[in-house]
Amino acid sequence: MTQSFAPLHMVSRFAPSPTGRLHIGHGWSALMAMDMARAAGGAFRLRIEDIDGTRSRPEHVAGIIADLRWLGVEWDGAIVFQSERLDRYDAALERLRTMELLYPCFCTRADIQAQWAASVSAPHGPEGAIYPGTCRSLSETERARRIEAGDPLAWRIDMARAVARMGPLHWTALPFSPGMGPAATIAADPLAAGDVVLARKDAPASYHLSCTLDDAAMGATHVLRGHDLFAATHIHRLLQALLDLPTPAYLHHPLLLGPDGKRLAKRDGAIGLADLRAQGADPAQLAADLRAGRFPVGFSLGEA
Repeated sequence: MTQSFAPLHMVSRFAPSPTGRLHIGHGWSALMAMDMARAAGGAFRLRIEDIDGTRSRPEHVAGIIADLRWLGVEWDGAIVFQSERLDRYDAALERLRTMELLYPCFCTRADIQAQWAASVSAPHGPEGAIYPGTCRSLSETERARRIEAGDPLAWRIDMARAVARMGPLHWTALPFSPGMGPAATIAADPLAAGDVVLARKDAPASYHLSCTLDDAAMGATHVLRGHDLFAATHIHRLLQALLDLPTPAYLHHPLLLGPDGKRLAKRDGAIGLADLRAQGADPAQLAADLRAGRFPVGFSLGEA
């Protein structure tokens, strides 16, 4: 279903987090990313995003690898593990601090929700209400005092300052299929997300920071991922500019919906590749069906 591209050397990737087993939506996405690279004579890489200290499990890593190989997904080179790249994330955070673009935020989730509730009209972004910037106005003295006291904190980017520093930015959105028209140039709008978190105590780097750094380090020229991450791409484009990183082209595919009309999610017990394997499913036939857009009865694609 994906379009063929022929850059000098295409590199695509699949980057699951080991917080559960893969479902058929994951398998479909991995196949598309692999096929896109193979069609262009490029490389397909695998990254395990295992820095969620509260949910990542070693047994899920083994399960992900087994599920992908069963489905016929093969990658080039060694698997990249985010847990082995913490020093790279620390260096990037320090660089952004030096640029005076980060500030410590001591607000808990409950604090932020209370601030939203007390606001007449809380500002909203693509994913709902955004952080109101409470800790952005703290004095350096107050920040130092609270850090010294060991208060839990997260590091947020001062989005307005970062955007002002870099000026207008753009990124390329590729069509999901040939019939959806040509590639589009998208004006980046990271301001819509507000001052997002780039690191916290239980996460040495947020998805935004780690993904941006890792895609660059892996040489990814094309990033294929779900449409639910379209808004995140605006943030990633800004981080690329701030950290002098290359910008890949992006292809955001529709999400696979279950019989209830909701997007598939590990936490909701979505049908897993391991379940299908245990039931004796033919992996070659399943891969062929997914490539052709034929999904199990009741499953469908959401809007792109």
